[in-house]
Formats: sequence, C-alpha cells, structure tokens
Amino acid sequence: MKTNYNWGIIGLGKIAKKFATDLQSVEGANLKAVASRSLQKAEEFAEDFYAENFYGSYDELINSPEIEVIYIATPHVFHKELTIKCLKAKKAVLCEKAFGINKAEVEEMIATAKAENVFLMEALWMHFLPHYNYLLDLLEQNKYGKVKSLTADFGFKAPFNLDKRLFNKKLGGGSLLDIGIYPVFAAMTILGIPDTIEAEAKMSKTEIDEECSIVFHYKNGIKAKLKSSLLQETPTECHIKLENAHIKLTNRFHEPPSSLEITPDGEENKRIKFPVTTLGYNYEAIHVQKMLSQNKIESDVMTFEKSLQLISLLDEIRKKIGLIY
Repeated sequence: MKTNYNWGIIGLGKIAKKFATDLQSVEGANLKAVASRSLQKAEEFAEDFYAENFYGSYDELINSPEIEVIYIATPHVFHKELTIKCLKAKKAVLCEKAFGINKAEVEEMIATAKAENVFLMEALWMHFLPHYNYLLDLLEQNKYGKVKSLTADFGFKAPFNLDKRLFNKKLGGGSLLDIGIYPVFAAMTILGIPDTIEAEAKMSKTEIDEECSIVFHYKNGIKAKLKSSLLQETPTECHIKLENAHIKLTNRFHEPPSSLEITPDGEENKRIKFPVTTLGYNYEAIHVQKMLSQNKIESDVMTFEKSLQLISLLDEIRKKIGLIY
C-alpha cells in the first residue's frame, strides 16, 4: 500500500500558506512543488514552506511527472478549469471550497473525475475537524433528543478592495460562497436538505452580497437561521437546540481550536475541549492520502453527493438574492 505522496499547490494565497504549514505535519506528505502566476511569489513560497520546486505557471506544475496530488487554492472562478486540467493530467485533486461557481461546474468536475478515474474532493476542511465530527456523532446517538432549531453565523469586517476577490464579482466575490458556505454546510449536515428556503441580501455597488441572511425551513416547524457578512464582526457560533439540551459550538465554530458547550435541560453547562496542535488543515490532507492509498476516486466523507447538495443549496440562495455570476 502506497503511503508517500508528492503534493503540489496551485494558488499561493493565505489559505495555501495555512495548508502548506499543516502539510509539514502529515506523515508521508511531501510538498514537491508550488505554482503561482508570479515566479517570484512561487519562489518565496517554496522557500518559506520547503517545497522542492516552484513554477511561474500552473500548467508547468500540472504537467510535472513527479506530482501526484494537487491542492487548488485559487479564487472560486478558476476552480473548474484548473481541476479539469489536473484530472486530465491524471493528478488527484483537493480543491478548495466553494468547489465551483454553480452546480453545472461541479457536475462537470465530478464527471471528469469519473471519466479519468482520478480522485477528486472538495476541501471543506470543517468536515474533518475533531470537534465537528464529535458533534455529528453525538447528534446521531440521539442522547438529547431531536434537533429543534439551529442558528449559525460567520461575519467579519472586510476592507473594500476591488483588487481582492471578496468584492470582485469577476472573481466570484461575496459573503455567501466565501464564508456563508460554513453555516449552510452546518445546517445541511445536521438537519439535511430543507423543504423551503428564504434568503435576502445587502448587495454592494459591485453587485455581490456584502451580507446574506438565510432561513431553511424543515418539516414540523424546524428552522435553521443562517447569516454571513463582510460588513461586521459576528459571534461566528453555531447554536443547536435539541429536545432536551442546547449545544453551542464556540467562537469561529468552523475551525480549531473549538469547543462544545452542552447544557442539558435543568443541568449545568458542560464544556468539551478539543486540543489541536495544528491549524486544522492536516486532517483533510491525511484523509486524501488514505483515500489514495485505497485507490478511491471519491471521498467516503466529503462525497460527490454532499458537494452537489451543497452547491445546489448555494445556487438556490443566490437565485433568491439575485446574485448571478
């Protein structure tokens, strides 16, 4: 069974730096090469994160015979094209969220992975973190009864800058795809696909959603209230009301270190901590290598179906707020 893999990274921004930092802690992972449209940036990144090679074009990395798996960390609008190029070059792909700009793109990416018989996974790193998996297991045990409601938010004050992707429509900007995806994913994995969706947004002068408020409606009156914002700091917490308890994922619920606060009805608050010594990106990298060692083309955790369900929800929300890329 193969246990060592040569990684490449395409797109060398802030997330790529975090991923490269954690990749150093993953047994059997070798950062073979990195690529940017700027050769100088690639060289500096390679030096900082001990990559063996660096390239001033994405194609050079994709076509390198030494690279086996590629992490794509470019803006959303480039995900589909780069993923398909990698897959056709027989390189396994871990592609940052949001997987694509819309469902049609995600369907094409998945179809290519199947046609080429090459591994592909959306890098929804939250799904692999210890505290989130503990939560999902706890809810499955039904110890505190069924979920009655959920609220989740993610907001920060972003400086307006058209050179950056957040406010640039051509780069897939907006709060929903960048950070709103986390509250939406939490509701999807905890409550499932809603029966109906309400959504409204505050749009910027560049025609992206600066702020988005969403309500998922489920049978029996169950609701998920979700929010994302580029205009203000929000608690960035996830609250789950069950029949016999309240659970809170504490500040910045989508990342480590996080903790669960469980308050059973009539009892005192109990906090469960999850000490993590990394930034948290190592967990998805470990999973990718495990899948590759088993000759899988699809994750058994972040499945193709989950990615399709997630992008379908994001598409429906965008339709309701009038955000068209």
